[in-house]
Amino acid sequence: MDEEESLPLLVARVLDVCARNGLELSDIVLVDDGSRDKTWAVMTRLAEDNTMVQAIKLRRNFGKATALMVGIGACAGDVIITMDADLQDDPDEIPRFIQTLDEGWDLVSGWKKDRHDPLSKTLPSRLFNKVTARISSVHLHDFNCGFKAYRREIFDSVDLYGELHRYVPVLAHALGYRVAEIPVRHHARRFGKSKYGVARYLRGFLDLLTVVMITRYAYRPGHLFGGIGAFFCRRRVVLSYLTGLKLLTGASIGSRPLLLFGVMVVIIGIQLVMFGMLAELIISRTQRPVEAQNLVARHLGRRRA
Repeated sequence: MDEEESLPLLVARVLDVCARNGLELSDIVLVDDGSRDKTWAVMTRLAEDNTMVQAIKLRRNFGKATALMVGIGACAGDVIITMDADLQDDPDEIPRFIQTLDEGWDLVSGWKKDRHDPLSKTLPSRLFNKVTARISSVHLHDFNCGFKAYRREIFDSVDLYGELHRYVPVLAHALGYRVAEIPVRHHARRFGKSKYGVARYLRGFLDLLTVVMITRYAYRPGHLFGGIGAFFCRRRVVLSYLTGLKLLTGASIGSRPLLLFGVMVVIIGIQLVMFGMLAELIISRTQRPVEAQNLVARHLGRRRA
């Protein structure tokens, strides 16, 4: 988005790196996610000058996750490398990504170990990465790095929306794909300014809750809602206290707010347990065979008709 000055340099460098290292390049896909400058005109010219370049323009700004899915859908290769267009990612790192994939990994994530960004970006990013690694149990240093390499089959199993693009390693790991991380060079921005602010981390934390739900409870929602419901139901000790108070002292409890609170939490708990059971029923009826196939790494021997 709004990278008219950096795009020609980026395409030239990617082509040069692939040529120097003997890498087979199927295409370069550029996605314009609602730019307001001359980015689309530059992309059009690049696509006209080189048949290896594809230019895609979205109707408006849909966000990075949508732009990535559109771009990945247009790629023809079995290995996909994603990177930002601002030249802060170094194309010279591409061979290292390919080499790491060749070692048997399915997804390789970049780690901007020495970042050339202001403190207002690096500090929130460090906090975000530590919290995400702790909650997700995927121990990467830099979930926000857009410089990644993937095997195409990952995106047969993972759909992106919202801010989920940074959680592809978490989603892939949950499906059994092997995830690695390598440190990459990071350069200061040469043109324009960053489009991201602190607000993206707030949205990212909310999406992290979505990812936890997807990876841990997508096929067993009853465990989540049932557990929360049981927690609420255990608050019935409030009702036990009031009942004992009534029986032992004869005190009036009908007008006590504590009675209303106790009844309310028990009702909420029962509703959550029932909601979890309903979710389990829906999952059992709607889970499709294609989802199971996406979990298979290898299949040897003759398949049954």
